[in-house]
Amino acid sequence: MITGLGAVSSIGASVTEFLAGLRAGRSEVRPISAFDTTGFEHAGGCEITGFEPERWIERLDPAELGRAARFAVAAARMAAGHAGLTPGVLATSRVLVAVGTTDGETRDLDRLVAQDVAEPGAMDPRIARRASASRLSTSVAREFALADAEAVTIPTACAAGNYAIGHGLDAIRAGDADLAFCGGADAVCLKTFAGFYRLGTIAPDRCRPFDLDRKGILVGEGSGMLVLESLESALARGARIHAEVLGYGLNCDAFHQVAPLEQGVADCMRLAVADAGVTPDEVDLISAHGTGTKANDSTEARAIHAVFGDRPPRTVSMKSMLGHTMGAASALAAVGCTLALEHGFIPPTVNHTTTDPECGLDCVPNESVTADLRIVQNNGLAFGGNNAVVIFGRYDEGAA
Repeated sequence: MITGLGAVSSIGASVTEFLAGLRAGRSEVRPISAFDTTGFEHAGGCEITGFEPERWIERLDPAELGRAARFAVAAARMAAGHAGLTPGVLATSRVLVAVGTTDGETRDLDRLVAQDVAEPGAMDPRIARRASASRLSTSVAREFALADAEAVTIPTACAAGNYAIGHGLDAIRAGDADLAFCGGADAVCLKTFAGFYRLGTIAPDRCRPFDLDRKGILVGEGSGMLVLESLESALARGARIHAEVLGYGLNCDAFHQVAPLEQGVADCMRLAVADAGVTPDEVDLISAHGTGTKANDSTEARAIHAVFGDRPPRTVSMKSMLGHTMGAASALAAVGCTLALEHGFIPPTVNHTTTDPECGLDCVPNESVTADLRIVQNNGLAFGGNNAVVIFGRYDEGAA
């Protein structure tokens, strides 16, 4: 059961703000400030501005954390508060912390390299100490002073958030953990921006998933975090249940370093619905990976049609609003899926003009709509053929 949510994003740095942003179809695109963009013809992104880590981080010194870890810890604090978890409950529980990421603290590594080039041997030791990707999960455990915890950072690129949620589900199902904080976190960095730019996949202005005129991604950043626990645990605590994780599927087709494979994506969706114990016709909404690139959107759409037939569920891309937040992408989308189930609406695919006939999907263009949702699918697809799909269900009290 999902009993807590946390979201740090460019459209809102709290669950309330994030929900309002999704309903409004908000998108914040501005010139990237994280690094020098001289020489790039276009360099817009979905950076987070005005984020105050001190508002959320209570125990650790934010200056001792990299930017991605600050996002992860803040989102975990939000999720713990949202779940009504007291220090006493956390201190006596077996807790899994699973955080997915693409870049870890590469932003800090970029700074260290720049310092060493400018003045060999002058690297800031404080930045060096916080640069390890493992600190994304261990910092969450330290923030809560957890006595019995497993902290895992999962580096499966842009599907990593869903991998972490699947890992959390397994731990709860098996009885290996009482509580699981699971999600993803990443910060805008030069390495990833330049890599995508070199591939010709950075959009010049807006991210337009499934649009005939789509031109690529916009980099984003943030963190999404869920608190998972068993139904028995949630009921015993008197916790509010926001939705349920019904099942998930993982595969790695290893078809190509960067090109998606239709069969691999379709197989992963089939694994997920089977694990969830549902059938494709029961899925009411798909939160697509939906990057806005030509290859991803058309391949993902074909895979959706292969699994769901000629009339697939409405399929949206939250990246049109959030940008591509890398390892946080499917985690933030998971928060969006949970809110959609709980509040009865479908977030829109914004910046949309004309749907690409090759995609053939109802992507709920530009404005959110009211909807009675029971089951929602969340797709996470990554380079190297790392695919992860999670199925969420609405929780109706007394019907579990």
